[in-house]
Amino acid sequence: MKILMVLTSHDQLGDTGKKTGFWLEEFAAPYYVFKDAGADVTLTSPKGGQPPIDPSSDTDNAQTDATKRFKSDAAAQKDLANTAVLSGVSADGFDAIFYPGGHGPLWDLAEDSDSKALIESFAASDRPIGAVCHAPAVFKHPLGTDGKPLVSGKTVTGFTNSEEEGAGLTKVVPFLVEDMLKANGAKYEKGADWASFVVTDGKLVTGQNPASSEAAAHKLLSLI
Repeated sequence: MKILMVLTSHDQLGDTGKKTGFWLEEFAAPYYVFKDAGADVTLTSPKGGQPPIDPSSDTDNAQTDATKRFKSDAAAQKDLANTAVLSGVSADGFDAIFYPGGHGPLWDLAEDSDSKALIESFAASDRPIGAVCHAPAVFKHPLGTDGKPLVSGKTVTGFTNSEEEGAGLTKVVPFLVEDMLKANGAKYEKGADWASFVVTDGKLVTGQNPASSEAAAHKLLSLI
């Protein structure tokens, strides 16, 4: 069982002068769900190498069991520091693809042609695709085999407008995940802000927020 995890390389939070990146919990929890199930996990990012960790996800009050495990796991840290360059990664041989969130993907992965091609390849071959929190931003451009947006007519979730407002970043982000998914014809659903909420439609798994990352990973595994 081989799973591809795609992380952001973008570290600038708009024009605020603050840093962003991927959300540590949204990487760590799925990574260990996959590893503990015996999966061979390959990490990739647009620029390769060490992807940026959102500083807000690495504070004392943001730590979870999974992030604490990662902090004491030298092998996992080495994996993360050496992600493959996305443009050189093929969908061939992988059983599923998973995107951790954080605000970074809104800027790079949402517009990345290599990511788009990977998602379209996984969808065309009916292999599981997972994305959590801000990572459903990656469904902005991919198309289904019918030529419509991949999420058109599909039930999905992702970071809510009210959660973005709660984070104080509504006017900073390039677009709102909830609004984009709806504009692409998705049937958008959401749970309570900041609570775990995961939606599955066929082989497409989406989680609403950081609290949803572990459940989304388990759901993705169950589809392989």
